[in-house]
Amino acid sequence: MKIKDRPEFKNKPSPFVLKSGDMVYSAIATMAEKNIGSVVILDNDRKIEGIVTERDLMRRLLSGSLDAATTPLSAIMTREVKTASPDDHVIDWLRQMSNERFRHLPVVDGDGRLINLLSQGDFVSFTWPELLLNLRDKAGETMRGKSAPIPIMIGGLMVYTLVMVALFRFV
Repeated sequence: MKIKDRPEFKNKPSPFVLKSGDMVYSAIATMAEKNIGSVVILDNDRKIEGIVTERDLMRRLLSGSLDAATTPLSAIMTREVKTASPDDHVIDWLRQMSNERFRHLPVVDGDGRLINLLSQGDFVSFTWPELLLNLRDKAGETMRGKSAPIPIMIGGLMVYTLVMVALFRFV
């Protein structure tokens, strides 16, 4: 499925954006108020200059003992930002975000202007139903012509999960 076809892409409010010269404190205050994990830094043409995430705040601001009231976002922002196209496939980006350990993905138009911002959580809301459908289909393919019914497989997975949970509680 393409990013542009996801309800999260179509229905999300506009991403929170600031300029690179704005102070970090303004980003922190709005991120806390809106319960969001990032701010996209744009130039005057709405092209991405960087992104500031909770991780940037921790690694660059706090660990550097910088003052949020006097530090510009340009001092702590991540400058090399991965961006997606609305025509890109969701699964491809979910895999890349997981492998490269980043959680916020700006989506840009053909000119590189910000359209929207998706988080890893937006992608996960898509993948769980998709993964369960794939599991059902694969299980059905595997079990065709065999004597073990799918309910026995599902029951076995449930028992296995309960045993693992019980074991890890005592570790």
